[in-house]
Amino acid sequence: MTTSVRDDLLAAGLAVFDRVGFEAATVAAIRTRARASNGSFFHVFGSKKELAGALFLNVLRHYHAAVLAALDPVPDAEQGIDRLIRAHLDWVVTSRREARYLFEISRSEWGEDMRDAQRAQNARLADGIERWRAPLVADGALLPMAPVMFVSQLIGPAQIFCRAFLSGRDRADPRVEADTLIACAIRALVPPDRINKP
Repeated sequence: MTTSVRDDLLAAGLAVFDRVGFEAATVAAIRTRARASNGSFFHVFGSKKELAGALFLNVLRHYHAAVLAALDPVPDAEQGIDRLIRAHLDWVVTSRREARYLFEISRSEWGEDMRDAQRAQNARLADGIERWRAPLVADGALLPMAPVMFVSQLIGPAQIFCRAFLSGRDRADPRVEADTLIACAIRALVPPDRINKP
């Protein structure tokens, strides 16, 4: 099968899952949207669950790429915090369907067969952030803490804040609160005596 058939099926899956959710989605609806035959679907994916797992990895890869792009060129501590949070918010707004899938619809059990691939992608994101963060911690520009704690303090509040937007409960663009989210993250991650200082 060509890559375009796989891509068409992934795009169709995303649209159908976004509209009706995973449980109500059918292979027939996905095939119809992708204009793919039954044989084409099952040649590429063994099941709806397999498509859902592949879609999760695809969306996760796009999200991680958008986040890591914020660290090029390499920023100082406060610039990095600012850019990473804005990258998250921008991606959620400009890729709302994908963000909804990643943060609201997807389920861990879909990826059981892809757990290693998910871990590898998460490790690449963690490594990219750590390459920026570690020298700043060594220099005293960022507070020392476990990498997982750092990321949870950095992106966690923005992810939680975006849930109302992704679920449709709040139609306001979450980027309007970027400055507040950034200020809170800076207070959590930068030593008090280094805030707003070169």
